Amino acid sequence: MKFTTIIFLFSLILCVKSQNWFTDSARFIKEAGQGAGDMWRAYRDMREANYKNSDKYFHARGNYDAARRGPGGAWAARVISDGREFFQGGSSGRGVEDSRADQFANRWGRSGKDPNFFRPPGLPSKY
Repeated sequence: MKFTTIIFLFSLILCVKSQNWFTDSARFIKEAGQGAGDMWRAYRDMREANYKNSDKYFHARGNYDAARRGPGGAWAARVISDGREFFQGGSSGRGVEDSRADQFANRWGRSGKDPNFFRPPGLPSKY
């Protein structure tokens, strides 16, 4: 019990010492929400395009757009991407290799690299 109390007080002191902990938290939450929106937009575009071999591009683009929002957006992109791959598991019929390739595209986009690296030839310029 004493250990938990000490950790709680230490955390509280650190938060209070941070000059803008409330605004920083609010900014993080806003970025996370916007990043989730970016991920949803990439997913919606992927479904709309229905273009063969384009999923890696949309993975990279969604993560790229979300991560550009800031730390909150990058966090949301990581949570959504990892969650999708975890819950999808092997049920997509594409297996572990496809999941690894998806995660590579996710990390590529989150790191700020150009998602067009994965863009398939012939994908409409709308996307």
